[in-house]
This record gives sequence, C-alpha cells and structure tokens, in this order.
Amino acid sequence: MLLGLSWADMLYLVPAVLAAVILHELAHGVVARALGDPTAERAGRLTLNPLPHIDPVGFVTLVFFHFGWARPVPVDPRYFRHPYRDMVAVALAGPLANGVWAMVLALALAAVAPLYAGGVNAPAPLVVALGAGMEISVSLGLFNLLPVPPLDGSHFVSALWPAAGRWLTRAGFVLLAVLVLSGVVGRILLPPVLAVSNLLLSWAQAAVHLAGVGA
Repeated sequence: MLLGLSWADMLYLVPAVLAAVILHELAHGVVARALGDPTAERAGRLTLNPLPHIDPVGFVTLVFFHFGWARPVPVDPRYFRHPYRDMVAVALAGPLANGVWAMVLALALAAVAPLYAGGVNAPAPLVVALGAGMEISVSLGLFNLLPVPPLDGSHFVSALWPAAGRWLTRAGFVLLAVLVLSGVVGRILLPPVLAVSNLLLSWAQAAVHLAGVGA
C-alpha cells in the first residue's frame, strides 16, 4: 500500500493519470495551433502518444503523491496576432482540459460506485482509482494555475503585468522549488482540490440519477 492505494489500485489509476497529462498538454498545443503557432505540431506534440508529453519525475510524483507536472509544450508567441492575450488562452486550455477529464471520471465513478457496497467509499480498485484519478486531474489543473513559471498561471501575470512576468521568469524555478519543498503548495492546493472534486462528484451523481430516472 502507498498513500492508501494498493498495487491493484495503481494499475487502474495509471491510465487515468496518463490521460490527464496527455489531454492537458495536447490542449495547449491544439489551441496554440488554432491561434497560428505551429511549434507544438512541428515538435510532434499534437499526439495522443503519452511519451512526448511525460516528464518522468513529474509523472511518478503525480501518480504516487497526486502532485506533479508534464513536459511543457513548446509555444512561440511571435506567431500570435495578440501575443499576451493568446498566450493566456493557450495557458488556460490545459487546466480546462483537466476539468473536463475530471468530470468524465466523476461521471464514471458515479455510475460504477453504486455497484459496490460502500458506494464511492468502497475499497474496490476501480472505485478507488476513479476517485483518485479525478482528484489528480483536478490537482494537475489547479497546480498549473499557480502564477509561478513554468506553470500556466505565470502567463496571466505576464499578460497583466509584463515587468513582474519577466522577473518571475528569472526566479520561477527557484521559487517553485521552495514552495513545493516547504509544503506551501500542498497546503494551498488541498482545500480547493477537495472542494472541486466533491462538487464535480455531486454534479455527476445528480446527472447519473437523472439519467436513471429518465431511462
């Protein structure tokens, strides 16, 4: 067992985490391409193949500790007609994709959980993995909204306050390492991750209930 997950749970969980990483990075590349930047396409990042998207360390920490990162998609804002505004759109695409994927997993969990004694709290590997996968996708999306380079949220700072964005770019890696190693990021993210996950699951349960009533 590791952090409450058995090895059977982990086998179920890995595909959900892979999808969260792939969809996050693919969304960045697709939106960038739609706005005129072919950089991600030329780098082979507009693909469902997980290998180009995975940062090995970030993926391992994401699976085992529900906290991690992917290999950033290359983006060249010189292709954009409105560089700051378009970079914000590209940055937002990844977390939004994670939100959509988390909702898909929530719907699957809401549909599957009643089959087990204990419902969403059942110790069955599939139930545990769907719940953990949903929380990880939410965590990945919210983590990337933090305004620290190289995370997606730093592009919002650059768009609103370019001088601060340039300073953060220089200090970003050190600042992010300090925030992560000190545990500050975990304390900041845990409450909203749990709140968003519970909200998505409530919506999913209501949707599944309505679908059952209408069947």
